[in-house]
Amino acid sequence: MITMKHVEESGAKIGRPRAFDRDLALSSAMLVFWEHGFEASSMSILSEKMKMNAPSIYAAFGDKKSLFLTALDLYTGDVTEIKKFIDSAETAYEASDQLLKQSVVRFTGRSTPSGCMLASSVASGSAEAADLQEVAAKIRSKIEGFLRTRIEFDMRNGQLPKTTDAEGLAGLTIGTIQGLSVLARDGASRKKLLRIAETAMLAWP
Repeated sequence: MITMKHVEESGAKIGRPRAFDRDLALSSAMLVFWEHGFEASSMSILSEKMKMNAPSIYAAFGDKKSLFLTALDLYTGDVTEIKKFIDSAETAYEASDQLLKQSVVRFTGRSTPSGCMLASSVASGSAEAADLQEVAAKIRSKIEGFLRTRIEFDMRNGQLPKTTDAEGLAGLTIGTIQGLSVLARDGASRKKLLRIAETAMLAWP
């Protein structure tokens, strides 16, 4: 949940208001990037939605790429919290099942853009977005690693067969989440996406 607070500027800066709600502005930027993607999110659109002119945005957040990365941090949150969630689940199966279902809910929210910001906002082959794609890939890789480690833990403790493909199941979960995001952007209903998530879980031993 975003905590709203007002930030007072002690000294005047050219192009930047003396007071602005940083969290609200950043939340607005996140929604723009989520809906339009990094490249299509022009400074004019960002300025309109953030209610700040371009110099104000640069003064507060840096360039467009820096703003995007800060907004991405807001979207993903602390990935260590995802690790805690996976580790605290009753089983690896339950952790994966909940990751899929929670993703579906997030991808089909009524007040947010459809799909996953992490997947859709950097879906470009341009050089400008290449390093942003790498950032997104690293986040997905970390989450996949957390889940794979939990699956291996369950294998050692007899909750999953010793022959379980930990890498394959962890990859299936992350790959399914990516696919769910694409389908959500295409307009698939929450009901349909939940059925797909349930079907993916049938691959578990």
